[in-house]
Amino acid sequence: MIRLENILTPGRSLVNVPGGSKKRALETIANVIVREVPELFEQDVYESLIAREKLGSTGFGNGIAIPHCRLKGCSQPISALVHLDHPIEYDAIDGAPVDLLFVLLVPEAATDAHLELLRQIAGMLDRKDVRDKLRSAASNEALYQVVLDIQSGH
Repeated sequence: MIRLENILTPGRSLVNVPGGSKKRALETIANVIVREVPELFEQDVYESLIAREKLGSTGFGNGIAIPHCRLKGCSQPISALVHLDHPIEYDAIDGAPVDLLFVLLVPEAATDAHLELLRQIAGMLDRKDVRDKLRSAASNEALYQVVLDIQSGH
């Protein structure tokens, strides 16, 4: 089974990210991912995430969004976690603005294992205690550590 700590890195766990708008947040995320995964193209990542949003918002409610998409040239799942400095309008199912975005990029030939990852992320973010811990993380390292602790059952 693929574990979240194997696809998320401290460098892709960011706090106090300027939001502004859904598009701007997704642009920032594409930039963050490509800095660490240079074989991907920022425009591809951004456009794939936007195309997925057009099918239906990935805003899950409770201030959470899980932007995800299949991506050409992506060889393994890649994740990023961003806590925005201010919540943004996101067309979430409950209408609430979003400040936590947990991104998942998967290869074009996505498998059940990739769907399982999405379920894992959604299940984790469904817990109020987890959301509170993520929101109160004061640094990028602390944000990443919250995910590690949850994954190891603490």
